[in-house]
Amino acid sequence: MNQVNGVNRVNRRTTRTAQAVAALAGLLLAVLPPAGTAAASPARASTYTNPVTAGTVDTFPDPAVIRGKDGYWYAYGTQNPVFQSQGQTAERMLPILKSADLTHWTYAGEVFTPSTQPAWHRGSRLWAPDVRYTNGHYNLFYSVPNQDTVGVATAPTPTGPWTDAGAVLPADSGCATGDIDQAQFTDVGGQPYLYWGSYDTICVARMNGDRTRIEGTVTEVAQGRRMEGGFVVRRDGYYYLFYSDAGCCDGAYSGYQVKVGRSTGPTGPFTDDRGVDLMSPVSKGGIVVGSSDRWIGPGHNALQTDLAGQDWLVYHAIPADDPDLDLVPGIDRTLSRRPMLVDRLDWIDGWPVVRAGAGPSSDGSEVPVTTWQAGGTFNDGSLKGWQAQGSGTKAWATATEQDPGTFVTHLGSTTAPSFLVTSGNAPARVRAEADLRVGTAGGSAGLVLAYQNPANHVVAWLDRARNALVTDVLVNGVSAGQQVTALPSGYQWDAWRNVAAELRGNRLTVEVSADRLRDAVATRTRTVPAAAVRAGKVGTAALGGGAAADNVGAAKLHEPVTRRVADPRPGARLPAHSDEFDSATLSSDWSWVRGPAAGAATGEGVLSWPTQNAELHLGTNTASVLTRPAPAGDFTVETKLDLSNGPGNQQAGLVLYGSDDRYFKLVHAVLPLSHTDGKVTHVTEFAKEGARPTTTPPTAVAYGPMFGGPPAQTLWMRLAHHADEAGGEHEVRAATSTDGVHWTWTGVWALPDEQALRIGLVSLNTAGATARFDYVRTFRG
Repeated sequence: MNQVNGVNRVNRRTTRTAQAVAALAGLLLAVLPPAGTAAASPARASTYTNPVTAGTVDTFPDPAVIRGKDGYWYAYGTQNPVFQSQGQTAERMLPILKSADLTHWTYAGEVFTPSTQPAWHRGSRLWAPDVRYTNGHYNLFYSVPNQDTVGVATAPTPTGPWTDAGAVLPADSGCATGDIDQAQFTDVGGQPYLYWGSYDTICVARMNGDRTRIEGTVTEVAQGRRMEGGFVVRRDGYYYLFYSDAGCCDGAYSGYQVKVGRSTGPTGPFTDDRGVDLMSPVSKGGIVVGSSDRWIGPGHNALQTDLAGQDWLVYHAIPADDPDLDLVPGIDRTLSRRPMLVDRLDWIDGWPVVRAGAGPSSDGSEVPVTTWQAGGTFNDGSLKGWQAQGSGTKAWATATEQDPGTFVTHLGSTTAPSFLVTSGNAPARVRAEADLRVGTAGGSAGLVLAYQNPANHVVAWLDRARNALVTDVLVNGVSAGQQVTALPSGYQWDAWRNVAAELRGNRLTVEVSADRLRDAVATRTRTVPAAAVRAGKVGTAALGGGAAADNVGAAKLHEPVTRRVADPRPGARLPAHSDEFDSATLSSDWSWVRGPAAGAATGEGVLSWPTQNAELHLGTNTASVLTRPAPAGDFTVETKLDLSNGPGNQQAGLVLYGSDDRYFKLVHAVLPLSHTDGKVTHVTEFAKEGARPTTTPPTAVAYGPMFGGPPAQTLWMRLAHHADEAGGEHEVRAATSTDGVHWTWTGVWALPDEQALRIGLVSLNTAGATARFDYVRTFRG
């Protein structure tokens, strides 16, 4: 591992070979049975390589994923020219992909075509889909940027046919900024919400029962420079608001990162991992995933859970070695190439982070668990491999409908439970799940696990008579006590619901949700007697009449990762490249670009430097830069900065400077908020500037910012430089701290190693403030 990004570098030619293998596997997907089928299937690879859409589509921005009731996963993306490499220049409107294992995908259509696009869109491109299963059908929410609103379409299956239901938001939505980038969420008890917003506010409002319109109060829950792409899940009593900031779509200069805040309620207040309110006018911490040397601008995420209970972040990112698509007819700018990535999402100390902090994967990673150890989807149309036990054993049969395909139903009416269980066992530490519904008043359908016989098992019932989730544990025919959890008022019993149960040690957790998207409407946690914790069969159960089940199975429960990878740590101090500013004059090791700057002076251990009315940005290079030689190889440079408040538009901090058009910069920046009059936001801005000759329109140089953790008047700053000799690049990662102890690390920026870099300082943008640098310290590694 190198110190800059904490992930193993891979040869890019090797990566492309792996992607070609993944593409071939994707072509075979159509003949494989869906995840979890009882029938034997060809051995699957134990590892996968990002992007998971390689060989299927060229790009797939802003992905959203759902597991359909047929047992397959479906992904939806922003309108883009997804088949450009095949000579197709036309864009697909909200393209759809299909997968049995989350890592190999086939094309499955699009939501709209030019002939079916609703007239009210007025020809707008369509962005950022979000998909949910709602009371027996699928709701697909999407952004209509030309109309500054959100639309919704419904369908009986994940691939359509789609019926548009109009705009979800009123003409004046009540949100301060852009009305796009929506995500739906359903709270415990069944109340639906919609989150939306872009550049620079995220809002939330309640929705009506069929989830087609917002209603009631609109609440701003987060604001920040270029903040957008909200997505909410609930876990262990907290609501987690994922979002992206700093810009999605500028090729190799895209600064997108996924960040997160959490709250004890769906409308906030949300705070980051440093306790900063997401409504505070500062940049935020809580970084879930940032860029690496291989992947630029990771962002606009969704979330999926595999059959072992492990969460996975689904997001897009830009390949560093091929960041731009060809120019699309009718679009006067270059679109970034943004394929879909899937990576393990770990929850460590109550906060989500990709791969324990290692960042996007680019080599072989362990695949999600998408095949049950016991169970199946019934898609072969039979009950082969299943055993009927208890009462009414001859009443189990299969049935077929358009959306789920084949499922199992109990045709009788029983006063004692009837069980349909696997012939093989699942382990004692287990995650089991089933899609259940109850068609008859007074009936119940259950998920059964740790099953030995009718007198020894664990069961989670959807009990229609009590309108409740009921859990029970039987040992030698004796119940450990039924526990009853109310289901929402108006619960739709004729629609499928997913019931998932996890047994870790003697702790049982059961969730009822519409679509496995971490927004359960009912949850129950209880302690299980030790005698009930055992390997056993998994299955479904029926009581009364009208029970139906599908996608019933169990797998070994995942082992959570509980420790983050180590952040970069500076090595030995390099005195020849450091300065405590103890002298009355600057050391001769320093030299000025366009200087000396007026008012800059040392004394009493501080370099004091008033901000200049000058810039170091693209074609405007008027600011002074104070530089000194940097050591060869890998190093980390640190400073402690005090930036007094001025009228706004001030910046001060560190640079690694090659020239006016090739540098890395980490500054405390005071910037105007786009939607307010006279108010400012304070951000830690980590930026690079360099050449970008291939874009349309042509640009000699480009500038890209990403935003780090929260700033403060006194801010510690680090730039960690890695000399990638094999790749011929400077790779730099930034960190900031408000106390000098706890650091927030960003992603990586890279530039070609075409000239040496010098350590530097800047104080610029607008006069009116003073930057005070306590020291510059450089460390090996």
